[in-house]
Amino acid sequence: MTSSTPKDRLAVALDVPDAHQALDLVSRLEGTCQWFKVGMELYYDAGNAFVETLRKQGFQVFLDLKLYDIPNTVAGAVRSVTTAGASLLTVHASGGPAMMAAAAEAACVPGSPRLLAVTVLTSMDAAQLSATGISSSPADQVLRLARLAQASGIDGMVCSPEEVASLRAETGPDTMLVIPGIRPTGSEVGDQKRIATPAETIARGASMLVVGRPITRAPDPAAAAQAILNEIAQASKS
Repeated sequence: MTSSTPKDRLAVALDVPDAHQALDLVSRLEGTCQWFKVGMELYYDAGNAFVETLRKQGFQVFLDLKLYDIPNTVAGAVRSVTTAGASLLTVHASGGPAMMAAAAEAACVPGSPRLLAVTVLTSMDAAQLSATGISSSPADQVLRLARLAQASGIDGMVCSPEEVASLRAETGPDTMLVIPGIRPTGSEVGDQKRIATPAETIARGASMLVVGRPITRAPDPAAAAQAILNEIAQASKS
């Protein structure tokens, strides 16, 4: 996916518990950002109505629900959130081919969000993965799940910065690769394990970056977002 401007390549994660706090953050960003990620915490409180609110204000919404259930239930969930107008929606690749195929079929109707398959969470390293019974490295598991997702009709992936280059080589230039775990130089790592800077991640082939705390917890969120947009712009020229 080739995006036209840095604003198309940055989604700010609104990881807050309610719509009031989320809209306050949106206001403090002073129009620097076009995309917002709405995750489970906020969505379970505010629902489709909040997605619709952002859309009416002219923003694009990345709905990060990481759907994972039996195929029929996931397909129904895709249809339910389509009415809100989200542009992107995540499902878990580890839900398997039948689940992903059902989601892809449900997302074929006009107005449906583009689906992204979450591979291995950025909070997981080899030890965390091994604890779940998977002996593969995170990189190998990401590639395995990405291949499965593509074969199931999902044309976008979520992975950590560490796997971007290999996933881009594996899936081709048109696959949308959305990357969390972004930490500008000097920022706190927090609970993330597999991270990189914005410039490194864009250079490796990322389509879009997802950034939360380095922006939302900054004293000046708009300035923090603009610094990342500038870094994206510079990396895109390289």
